[in-house]
Amino acid sequence: MNQVEEKIPSLSQLTEDEQMLKEAAADFAASAIKPLVEEMDEKAQLDPKLVQQFFEMGLMGIDVPEKYAGGGGTFMMSIVAIEQISKVDASAGVFMDVQNTLVNNAFVNYGSEELKQKYLPQLATEKVGAYCLSEAGSGSDAFALKTTAIEDGDDYVLNGAKLWITNAKEAEIFIVLANANPSAGYKGITAFVVEKKMEGFSVSKKENKLGIRASSTCEILLEDCRVPKENILGELGKGYKVAIETLNEGRIGIGAQMVGIAQGAFDAALAYVQDRKQFGRSISEFQGVQFQLAEMATDIETARLLVYNAARMKMAGQNFLKEAAMAKYRASEVAEKVSSMAVDLFGGYGYVKEYPVEKYYRDAKIGKIYEGTTNMQLSTIAKLLLR
Repeated sequence: MNQVEEKIPSLSQLTEDEQMLKEAAADFAASAIKPLVEEMDEKAQLDPKLVQQFFEMGLMGIDVPEKYAGGGGTFMMSIVAIEQISKVDASAGVFMDVQNTLVNNAFVNYGSEELKQKYLPQLATEKVGAYCLSEAGSGSDAFALKTTAIEDGDDYVLNGAKLWITNAKEAEIFIVLANANPSAGYKGITAFVVEKKMEGFSVSKKENKLGIRASSTCEILLEDCRVPKENILGELGKGYKVAIETLNEGRIGIGAQMVGIAQGAFDAALAYVQDRKQFGRSISEFQGVQFQLAEMATDIETARLLVYNAARMKMAGQNFLKEAAMAKYRASEVAEKVSSMAVDLFGGYGYVKEYPVEKYYRDAKIGKIYEGTTNMQLSTIAKLLLR
């Protein structure tokens, strides 16, 4: 029986390359990111030097093919790296997550060869990307967007505003969803590659957020912004397909971010309860505390397995829509629950900034909101089950 069990790999078992990147990302997070976390949170800004280090480490183009100057890795490698970075700082985690699972993937899957050759080497080595879908009246109802793209000669002229755009302050390359034929409804939606330097494009108000404060979240304004036709990503009128399929992959990345948050909060709590003494002994010796630790650890592992399973299915070319929704839903719930329990275990110290768990708690909340709310994930899961 033992011989049989040894031949059955765990779902969380990593390949050699995945394990190497996991360790490299963990070391980078501990040495380069951790000393900056408190300052970046207070200033609500990523350290510019850290942004450059992400590129130097190869973390901004992990699964971009080598012929486009990328790392030539796998989607799973991106996922384990996001998890390790987020375990130290969720703002840094989502910074690389958006680049890898949304922007780079959209170019790899839908870009023409010309667009790939032009933009992927830049994204992999030096320039930050952002993904612009949400608007004031277009959140969960993503295809109610009002941004328009009017054909004019060799260009399309874009007008509108985008909200909640992650990486907007640092980004130079933007994927913008706009409707080129509003009368056709969602079938007019088209994805455009817009550069920050293009006339009529501007980054506006930066949001002052509860959590992931160092991650820039800004409004984007498009005022007669001229974009050449060759910068259409995918096909004209097929932007809804680009959006849906890219976000499905992105949700696995957010799941990894949430697992990282939960693990970071748990690790802090586990160390604290062994040091903290009450009634003459470590509070880790009390059964009530032990039960909480066991529950937290089990929840984290279930979330991690869901995330890894969705990533493996994506890599295998299987339909992973339901599994991605499950992973994002469960990991978001676990991150909020575990970080809250960590605050409880720290007691009064959990509520002050001198200790790390209050930040994990603040950072966790966004997981149930962005890249598809919890209710939208539940709706997706239910529809697929009933289908």
